[in-house]
Amino acid sequence: MESRIAARRSRRRATRILVVLALVLVAALAGADELSGRVVGVTDGDTIKVLHNGHPEVVRLRGIDAPEKRQPYGTRAKELVASLTLGKTVTVHTTGRDRYGRLLGEVVLPDGRILNRELVRAGYAWWFRRYSADPTLARLETEAREARRGLWADRHSIPPWEFRRGHGLARAGS
Repeated sequence: MESRIAARRSRRRATRILVVLALVLVAALAGADELSGRVVGVTDGDTIKVLHNGHPEVVRLRGIDAPEKRQPYGTRAKELVASLTLGKTVTVHTTGRDRYGRLLGEVVLPDGRILNRELVRAGYAWWFRRYSADPTLARLETEAREARRGLWADRHSIPPWEFRRGHGLARAGS
């Protein structure tokens, strides 16, 4: 009888140890959703290339949508992104990949600011409601609209998702 009780206790102890090890592994893997690297390219106002482990990763800024290159303010959005990131080391908090294989993420600048937010704050990107419920991006867009910063100076700005649909462009957001 005592040997059965001892065996049960031993199994419970082993199960507890396995659960703790599994939790430690899950926590370690959660940290794998972050990468750092030097920005080696700016595709447009919401897409950059980050050199990570010798390989350029295309990163689509999550939660925002910047004007297309052929739209008003598209060039300005790209220029702002380049001035804040090009040649600098950034940290990307990733949330997966989009259907085009781009990493989706929030880009932390060397000074700690978040690039996604800086674009919305400056009025060079929309908060992409369809793909984000981020209340900070919502607030920053409202503030930029009210201050008529960037693209909000034009009361008839066309959101990029409508522009793409109207011009037969396939690209979707984050």
